[in-house]
Amino acid sequence: QVQLVESGGGLVQAGGSLRLSCAASGRTSSNYAMGWFRQAPGKEREFIATTTWSGGYTDYATSVKGRFTISTDNAKNAVYLQMNSLKPEDTAVYYCAAGRWVGQVIPDRYDNWGQGTQVTVSS
Repeated sequence: QVQLVESGGGLVQAGGSLRLSCAASGRTSSNYAMGWFRQAPGKEREFIATTTWSGGYTDYATSVKGRFTISTDNAKNAVYLQMNSLKPEDTAVYYCAAGRWVGQVIPDRYDNWGQGTQVTVSS
């Protein structure tokens, strides 16, 4: 069972940047894919980005492509989400997730989740 802990959220002005981190413990070879999702109040959980520990595959939601970057650090068992040019509509709780299949954009395809970190972008 993989344990995931997110950090790095906070309050930022529109146009600013934040870097989210996700520390993964108990990782096994089957936890091959990592993803970031977000959920705003009253809305469904939304795919943001996904990658593999090898870094050989990445994919982004259209809404964040060119602004957000997902990356991994195998030595630290960590996944990052660098968020630039933030907009008020990026305000949400951001979740890190681990799964067994590459390229998944549906939350149900991920097996393990962190507790989330709040990101608030003021206008």
